[in-house]
Amino acid sequence: MVNSRFAVAIHILSLIATTSDKALLTSDFIAGSVNTNPVVVRRISSLLKKAGLISSRKGISGYELTKKTEDISLYDIYRAVEEPKELFAIHQAPNPACSVGRQIGTTLTDVFGSVQQAMENELRSQTLQSILDRLK
Repeated sequence: MVNSRFAVAIHILSLIATTSDKALLTSDFIAGSVNTNPVVVRRISSLLKKAGLISSRKGISGYELTKKTEDISLYDIYRAVEEPKELFAIHQAPNPACSVGRQIGTTLTDVFGSVQQAMENELRSQTLQSILDRLK
């Protein structure tokens, strides 16, 4: 199952970055833009807040970014909302009597590790600002 938390988090941060009247940034308003339930927005916003990417004040509507958009990498956002895990899983217990089954785990671990590293490096090289630039 594909998870959309990462995309929703980028959407939320983009909305916060581009909305001048921060009081408008309620979970209901953001949910309307994302087209999801406000509970989803609150959960993801809580993760972003815990990661130090946004702040809010008790009793006052709205969110603010805690860093400049060019200082928030997509990797920062990814790590904030996704649990640490491997991008790809290797199937369990291949047949050790098979010449492929005996070696597939080690082989795929190396390949998948390289792919994971490449993805993370690309996310580190992209920023929230680069997303905002593409939205214009």
